[in-house]
Amino acid sequence: MWGDKTVAVIIPNRDGQSRLDVIYEFDSTGYVDEVVLVGNVTQPAVKNDHLQTRVKFLEQKESGLGQAIRDGLNKTKADLLIVAEGDGSFKGKDILKLLSYSDDFDVVFGSRTHLPLIEKRSGMTFFRRIVNDAYGKLISILFLSSPLTDVACTLRLTNRKAWEKVSRQCRSRDEIFLTEWLLSVVKNRIRFIEIPVHFVAPKKRIRKKPFFYYFKGALKILIYILRARVVNSK
Repeated sequence: MWGDKTVAVIIPNRDGQSRLDVIYEFDSTGYVDEVVLVGNVTQPAVKNDHLQTRVKFLEQKESGLGQAIRDGLNKTKADLLIVAEGDGSFKGKDILKLLSYSDDFDVVFGSRTHLPLIEKRSGMTFFRRIVNDAYGKLISILFLSSPLTDVACTLRLTNRKAWEKVSRQCRSRDEIFLTEWLLSVVKNRIRFIEIPVHFVAPKKRIRKKPFFYYFKGALKILIYILRARVVNSK
C-alpha cells in the first residue's frame, strides 16, 4: 500500500528472463500488494519458486511486449500500476521514487539516460542515449509538453484513472507500445513527470543485438512521433 492506495507491479516475462530474486527485490520494498507476471512460464521449477511469493500468473495468448504490459495492466484492480522488467535491469528500490511522485502526478516515467545511474554492460550505448534524449526533446517541442529524455523506458507508474483514459489509444503489441503510451499521455494533457532511474546490467546475459537492430527501432519511433504530431494537428 502507498497511503490508502494499493500497488501492483506488472512484469512482462520476456523470453522467460524473469528471476525470482528480482521479483523479491520489488516485493521486499514493503509497498507492493501484488506482482503480476505476464508470459509463458513453462518450467515447473521456476513456476513453483515464483509461487512462494505473492505473484499472479497471466499466460500470454498473443506475443509482444506491448501486449504483455497491456494484459497485465488490465488484469489487476490496484490503484497504482507500476511496469518493470524481471531481468534485473532496474533496481527495486527505484519504485519508491515513482511512488513518491504519484501523489502529485498521474503518470511517472523513468529515464535511463542520466550518466551517473547508467551501469556498464546495461546496454545503454551512446547511440541509444543520444537518440532517446533527442526524441524526448522533439516530443517536448512538438507537443509543448514537460521535458523528456527517454521515450522507451519500461519502468513507469500510472494511476488507474490515467491508464483507463489512454488504454484504448495504446494498441501496439511490440516495443513501440512504450512510446505510444507516452505520447498518449502527452496528447491527453495528463499530469506526468519524468525522473532518473538506475539502469544496470541484466542479471541474465542477453545476446548483444547488432547496431542495425537499434537503428531500425530508432527510425520506427521517429516515424511514429512525426505521424502522431500530424494526426494530432488535424
